[in-house]
Amino acid sequence: MSVKAYRGALFHLTEDPALVGAEASHQYEVDGLLIVEDGHVQKAGAYADLAPTLPADAEVTDHTGGLIVPGFVDTHIHYPQLDMIASYGEKLLDWLNRYTFPEEAKFADPAHAAECAEFFLDELMRNGTTTALVYGTVHKGATDALFAAAHKRDMRIAAGKALMDRNVPDAVRDTAESGDADSRALIEAWHGKGRLTYAVTPRFAPACSDDQLTRAGKILEEYPDVLMHTHLSENADEIAWVKELYPDADGYLDVYARFGLLTDRSVFAHCIHLDGPEYQRMAEADAAIAFCPTSNLFLGSGLFSLKEAEKYGVKVGLGTDVGAGTSFSILETMDEAYKVCHLKGHKLDAFKAFYLATLGGARALNMGEHVGNFEPGKEADFLVLDLAPTPLLARRLKTCKNIEETLFVLAMLGDDRTIAHTYIMGEQAYSKG
Repeated sequence: MSVKAYRGALFHLTEDPALVGAEASHQYEVDGLLIVEDGHVQKAGAYADLAPTLPADAEVTDHTGGLIVPGFVDTHIHYPQLDMIASYGEKLLDWLNRYTFPEEAKFADPAHAAECAEFFLDELMRNGTTTALVYGTVHKGATDALFAAAHKRDMRIAAGKALMDRNVPDAVRDTAESGDADSRALIEAWHGKGRLTYAVTPRFAPACSDDQLTRAGKILEEYPDVLMHTHLSENADEIAWVKELYPDADGYLDVYARFGLLTDRSVFAHCIHLDGPEYQRMAEADAAIAFCPTSNLFLGSGLFSLKEAEKYGVKVGLGTDVGAGTSFSILETMDEAYKVCHLKGHKLDAFKAFYLATLGGARALNMGEHVGNFEPGKEADFLVLDLAPTPLLARRLKTCKNIEETLFVLAMLGDDRTIAHTYIMGEQAYSKG
């Protein structure tokens, strides 16, 4: 048995601060020790208490001066949109047609897909994201490429081939039959292999025929541990379009529910314009929301209400939504989330922000038993945060009076430079400089 230990300040969430209060929600050790055995957390606590328990041959890595936290979880991101990030000037539907679909058409080329997959996963690790729910393109081979690259890195990645058989250009259109066959083939090839999870991935209701959505629901029913990943209520014009296509539906969410796509394994990105009954239906189904503040602001889509989601008890995680989102950094996403919440009359505190980025995100993906904090037995995906990555951060952090203020400053001023090391299953996968 291989035992490794990592010393440094240590912080993780044990529960949602909105449910148990700030003080009961976390563990913080000024001088902590994380003990890892065969890639899984054995113990996490004070160095003085745990160091004497280490076996004589344990390998100890000293990260004193850094802050050890669980790896970040990104609950909504598009890997094929790398090369169109920061594209100017459009709202959602025009942005899809002008930028997204032409870019995604390039993923018919296996070499392009493979190269982008490698860069994408490297960028996740450079930004401290160790778990992600990822959109592919309509092309089966592009999702194969992503899974192959993730499996090689032993990353916990959930992904799926996009389903879209109507109202999109021919170059990114499948059929109900081909989408069904490709999804099933990808599930058989990759789901449960290593740390990989498949996600049935309808683009959004306007891009999928009734036949395609029906088939997606049947896959979800036949494979009881795959996820479902789609978009919901992101943009006013999109919502109006859905109403036009489904005049008899009781709102946008009801369209998905009619096809069996509202379940406890469903992750809906955005959800900006939900009403109370829709939040209630999501809570009753135990479905989850990916809160994507950077893309919602960038596309001018609107402001998500975290307070409403909390009111109804809906699971929420953070999503960068690259490429409408403008950064891979979950720290930068926390910064934008704080501002969105402020504009909605709700203060997002540092403990809740880090909960959404770690344990909350893991629970949104039904992966809370595997990752999200340092409970014994969980997979040892973690980060070491640099507490002096820039002159400004070094100066500001010296004035912090407690861990809550430190975390808040890291969320407001941090970015990829704050990630000193990224560990996957207890093994260093990225190190800055």
